[in-house]
Amino acid sequence: MELQRTVNAGILRLSHETGIPLIATNDSHYTYAEDAEPHDILLCIQTGKKVTDTDRMRYEGGQYYLKSEEEMRELFRYAPEAIENTSRIAERCNVEIEFGNYKLPVFAVPDGETADAYLRKLCYEGIERRYPGCLHTEDGGKSRYGMDLRARLEYELKTIETMGFVDYFLIVSDFIGYAKRHGIPVGPGRGSAAGSIVAYSLEITNIDPVRYNLLFERFLNPERVSMPDIDVDFCYERRQEVIDYVIRKYGKDNVAQIITFGTLAARGVVRDVGRVLDLPYAMCDQIARQIPNELGITLDKALQMSPDLKKSYDSDEKIRYLIDMSRRLEGLPRHSSMHAAGVLITRDRVDRFVPLSRNADGTIVTQFTMTTLEELGLLKMDFLGLRTLTVIRSATDQIRRNHGVSIDIDRIDYADPAVYRMISKGDTMGVFQLESAGMTAFMKELKPESIDDIIAGLALYRPGPMDFIPRYIEGKENRDAVHYECPELEPILSPTYGCIVYQEQVMQIVQSLAGYTLGRADLVRRAMSKKKHTVMQKERYNFVYGNADEGVRGCIANGIDERTANHIFDEMTDFASYAFNKSHAAAYAVVSYQTAWLKYYYPAEFMAALMTSVMDNTPKASEYIQTCRSMGIRMMPPDINEGDYGFTAVRPSGKTSDPGVSSKGTILYGLTAIKGVGRTVVGDIVQERERGGPFKDLEDFIMRMPQSVNRKAIEGFIKAGAFDSLPGNRRQKLYMMYELLDEAAVRRKSDIAGQITLFDIADQTDKGSFKKALPNVKEFDREELLAFEKEAAGIYLSGHPMDMYMDSMRKIVTAWSYDYKADETTGLCHMTEGTVVISAGIIVERKLKITKNNRQMAFLTVEDIYGQIEVLVFPDVFERARELTDPDRRVYITGKVTINRDENASLIAERICDIEDTRKELWIACSDKADYDRKAQAVEDFCFEHQGRVPVVIYLRREKAAKKLGRDLQVTTDTATLEALREICGEENVKVRVLGL
Repeated sequence: MELQRTVNAGILRLSHETGIPLIATNDSHYTYAEDAEPHDILLCIQTGKKVTDTDRMRYEGGQYYLKSEEEMRELFRYAPEAIENTSRIAERCNVEIEFGNYKLPVFAVPDGETADAYLRKLCYEGIERRYPGCLHTEDGGKSRYGMDLRARLEYELKTIETMGFVDYFLIVSDFIGYAKRHGIPVGPGRGSAAGSIVAYSLEITNIDPVRYNLLFERFLNPERVSMPDIDVDFCYERRQEVIDYVIRKYGKDNVAQIITFGTLAARGVVRDVGRVLDLPYAMCDQIARQIPNELGITLDKALQMSPDLKKSYDSDEKIRYLIDMSRRLEGLPRHSSMHAAGVLITRDRVDRFVPLSRNADGTIVTQFTMTTLEELGLLKMDFLGLRTLTVIRSATDQIRRNHGVSIDIDRIDYADPAVYRMISKGDTMGVFQLESAGMTAFMKELKPESIDDIIAGLALYRPGPMDFIPRYIEGKENRDAVHYECPELEPILSPTYGCIVYQEQVMQIVQSLAGYTLGRADLVRRAMSKKKHTVMQKERYNFVYGNADEGVRGCIANGIDERTANHIFDEMTDFASYAFNKSHAAAYAVVSYQTAWLKYYYPAEFMAALMTSVMDNTPKASEYIQTCRSMGIRMMPPDINEGDYGFTAVRPSGKTSDPGVSSKGTILYGLTAIKGVGRTVVGDIVQERERGGPFKDLEDFIMRMPQSVNRKAIEGFIKAGAFDSLPGNRRQKLYMMYELLDEAAVRRKSDIAGQITLFDIADQTDKGSFKKALPNVKEFDREELLAFEKEAAGIYLSGHPMDMYMDSMRKIVTAWSYDYKADETTGLCHMTEGTVVISAGIIVERKLKITKNNRQMAFLTVEDIYGQIEVLVFPDVFERARELTDPDRRVYITGKVTINRDENASLIAERICDIEDTRKELWIACSDKADYDRKAQAVEDFCFEHQGRVPVVIYLRREKAAKKLGRDLQVTTDTATLEALREICGEENVKVRVLGL
């Protein structure tokens, strides 16, 4: 640049005049010269621009790469001393990064104790609590518990001491103990730590490793030193309290949050680059959909796996350029943020170990990610917030309040057949890890009968292991057909019907059949899972033939023939790539069962707690609301005199005849579900309610809550139905509230000024005459009431605009909104790309876009009773169905499924029709011919008055005969018409039968 040359000349002159030495640098933004173009595209992605935009940030000239010494000397021929000075500075830079040396914080033990002795003391006290009497028998509890527990505890303690992780266990035990002492729910465990009897004794985990046959070596391997990794689940509402405790204990300068990076993944980077290059949306979308929907897919793999993608790449220059640029950017950081759970704890100031940065919200975070911190030997802990723990705590609190029962969730019956029957029926909505559509279908097929079946289900239902589900179910249903290649396999594989499901089983097979130690067996398991072919080739030989030098006996020496041993090794290799950590599956299966148990025995309290936990997630809350209704749980609007901040199960009165009570329970909406109403406001309302008694009417509420609740909140309360239990309808209250608010403001000013009003000096009898009379106006109609509820709460409270169409929708719709969501367990959508489906709903939003051909297309948000669906309407379809895409239209949409970058699905519309445009018949039932003869004239007159396009069919119950009336007697089937006809013929005698689209 000309400007740079001028500046450089000035710097040279300045150096000569002042004697200050020169250095030469180059502004580097990418590594290689050929990266200039992809860097420019990346810059556009970051700034939301297109490469064709003229007014945007850019680095012109292509010289911003990392230049070699020769290039720099050529550029600065006129200042060789600057190059030499730069070299001198580089030589002075001497950073030594130490690996393999752990830098754990030191845990402060009581005076007179060493860390080793203190850990041992805590473990021996804990194991006696966990396994009463095990220390007082000669065999260490083996006769009672099937294992010498004392010997296992000693083995684990010695391993922990030898590996230098005593302080690690004390630190973790300490903050978990703090949480439990302060009533903060802690998960039963996660990951491989549940295999440790030390962790169980210290109450770090709550899963009995003996009962579930879990292995310590899967957690800590004495033959391969690596930092233990104990991730802990806490109640998500109180997780921060535990982090705050750690900060207080170790010092705020010694604790920091950890950075994480979002990266450009295969599908997403293609769409991003396509947008930046201003390529047609449809073309980029098509290319992205040709990339296989697999976990960890890359563009290079996709080109090998997808013939359509390879064909597009080879035949179209634009597509080739799009994919090539995407390949250069794939995997690069898209943005940085704070890790949701990761916390770094150091023995000294954090900045003495790692560089720090300030996050967008001002939080100080490490500049190194978790994996780098672990490589540096620093202590990284995951303080995970698990919503389900909060749900369990909230549910048990409501159960205690409503039923007077205190439930210890860890001591419920884990072998209750009724709970397993509920799961087997697919009634799993809200059940931890089991509620997705795919998992629900799997549970119906699996029909679990024990916690072990749930453990296996969680391990199998994920990409890869899913391929072995049919084999597992076949073995479960026909146990006589399960075949073991050698007797030694039966005790290991019989719990999983001959299938290798868990990583621990691979380790046990290697140990039992070939004589490996469990530590060495875990190394083999790791090599298999990571497909380390050289290691596997060596270990195959050792497994089959043995290796005396390395202490491996081998299968042949144990009486297993060469062919069988090789086949077993092949089977292990196939399964090891997918086999799951049983310790983690066992811990989460316990939580799954706990939520299922609560749902079965206390459905209202459980569902209330569940909905409270997702109040900020409107689609999920709507889904759970529909689940409650299908379960027979009555849903009631929020109530200013009964409600709390969250959803509340109503205390049963014992009077099931009460119209406000359901035998399955009744739930009040939470007051904070109303927009603009926070916990503070609700807290003030509850406090005033407890102090002064229930609110008598709207005027009483406004006069008693003059400062805490503003005009907008009161309007929201009225529209959401929170004042329905007080005199008057919603329209009356909306009309009246402004006058009452103005009067309250005047009274408040008088109070401040010390003035006395007539109201103040009147007695209670006279005060009644000051009451404002409700205006004489009718209630809003149902559609208006629902619209107000949606406006105030974000969801429909007393119903849904689509409720009246549910009978027909159930016959026609093939994909509901929840079907479009990615599975929470696998992260993948169970719908298939390109599948033709029918969905229905009310259009809540429409965004129009002009294509490059100057044609209009639309992006619709369509809402059914469970949630929302994103629908793309391309120009051809939009031109045919423009008027049907207006907001508030109720429609059926036929189209093709497309999988998005976040693995959720959306719908590409091929046909849109009005919800009323279905083939249907109106059936009128009569008890017999005589009954019809009496009603015939009234029915025919009615049909003439309400002519439409729906055929009428008369059905005679006694004769079991049906007759379709003539075309001149066809009718409409709107709500008003049906209600009028039901008054003539009876509610139960008029039905609309939907035949299809």
